Amino acid sequence: MNFHYSAQGLKGREASLQRLFEVLPAALSWGILVGFGVLSFRAPIVAAIFIIAFDLYWLMRLFYATIFLVISYGFLHAERQTDWMDQIRAIDERDVRAISAGYRQKEFERLLKKSPRIPASASIRHLAIIPVAGETEDIIEPGIRSLTEQNFPTERILVILAVEGRASEAVQKGAERIASKYRGQFLDFLVTVHPDGLPGETRVKGANTTYAARAAAARFEAQGTAFADVVVSCFDADTVASRQYFACLTYHFMICPDRQRASFQPIPVYHNNIWEAPGFARVLETGSSFFLLIEAANAEKLVTFSSHSMSFKALVDVGYWPVDMISDDSAIFWKSFIHFDGDYRVVPMYETVSMDAVTAENWWKTARNVYRQKRRWAWGVENFPQVARAFLKSDRISFYDKAGHLFKLLEGHVAWATWAFLLTLMGWVPAFFSSREFSNSVLYYGSQRVTSIIFNLSLLSFAISIVLSLLLLPRKKTKLSLFKKIVFTLEWLFVPFIATFFGALPALDAQTRLALGKPLRFQVTQKNRLSNEP
Repeated sequence: MNFHYSAQGLKGREASLQRLFEVLPAALSWGILVGFGVLSFRAPIVAAIFIIAFDLYWLMRLFYATIFLVISYGFLHAERQTDWMDQIRAIDERDVRAISAGYRQKEFERLLKKSPRIPASASIRHLAIIPVAGETEDIIEPGIRSLTEQNFPTERILVILAVEGRASEAVQKGAERIASKYRGQFLDFLVTVHPDGLPGETRVKGANTTYAARAAAARFEAQGTAFADVVVSCFDADTVASRQYFACLTYHFMICPDRQRASFQPIPVYHNNIWEAPGFARVLETGSSFFLLIEAANAEKLVTFSSHSMSFKALVDVGYWPVDMISDDSAIFWKSFIHFDGDYRVVPMYETVSMDAVTAENWWKTARNVYRQKRRWAWGVENFPQVARAFLKSDRISFYDKAGHLFKLLEGHVAWATWAFLLTLMGWVPAFFSSREFSNSVLYYGSQRVTSIIFNLSLLSFAISIVLSLLLLPRKKTKLSLFKKIVFTLEWLFVPFIATFFGALPALDAQTRLALGKPLRFQVTQKNRLSNEP
């Protein structure tokens, strides 16, 4: 579908639709919160019934999410034991019996029947683009070092440090020093400098990565490398790839029947400096990893997030990342989905990439930076107006796909902005506004009892999350004391507060800004490392 994935330069009906869909998420979120407050004042009995019904719905969703969290964690644990280079050799040799897991053997057999033309692993090249805005060498270098330690041949990996032209001279020189130090260990190591203020661009990461990708395309063309044989990975500057990342990615690219129309999503964890982060930041970042683990189990509706990979040919075909949107990681999925008329998907990879948890000089600055980071993530709501407009114009994407994706996109953002408020702050409102007759009624006492039972039942999911969070944390060089384990466990008691003020509030903030036509400025999140311990 020929659709310009941008909000710039719209006129007439398209501009009106854009504004309508920009207002809709905030209108729904504020409508739910304000509407419930009014309902609590005017009809507390109805409001109490609503809260009970919502709590039951939330409990069912919580159990559903917990089941998929456990399943995904099981896959993550199992696939960490896989030697992906062995699996690649088995594919090259068409040796089904050498594939290590039964479900992968069946997947390979289906692929051989459907499409025997599987690219040889030796022909596949990787492009790793790492955008740099203000990050210093101590932040960037651990990620580059992780690329040199891959069990995949690094001479097939082209690395680009994509530096913003507005970055300081010290940052640009630091990038050049890193390139000089590691260039001989890769296919090549380039440094691109993205000019500031190019026409049609705003100051966003997507503009920088697109500039770097175009430079890579020119290089591949000059060398005669087919775009179809290249897989591009876009990493944040602090991303540390697991040792098997590129081998795992190569395997999934080879085994995917529609590899030119697919993105590949690893599981992001925030372990680079996890022991230095305050407790609330640690709980938040673990929750983000859990969200991706849950989403990975429902791959049909999975959308790219943070660090991701995709066919370079597909990236070129769709016109690269958007150059005027903050949420480029999710926007590239929607842009590709629309361009290919719905024939595009995300393949989950149970392999991790580790990034920095947000830290700063003190607790208050860390809290402020965490809030800004979550608000920037929530700014992914800017995709909703674009997707909605595109779906209205498209007659090639099935109604089922359009309805399912659009509902999930809208419902996800509205839930993000409202659920924590409803669960933690607004459950008591009907009782506050109720009359004496209602306060002495069976419904009043019954609602309190039902709510208590619901939250007691939710403790099972809560306990499972605590156990998995401890299992997911990286090993410390020094043994973790029982006291610290207890402290890390007790941090989860603050989830209601954390979810409200560092989850729902920034999401509501982002939606309100979008509705009021006050776009968010892209801000690089400050991250500090006090030690080199992983």
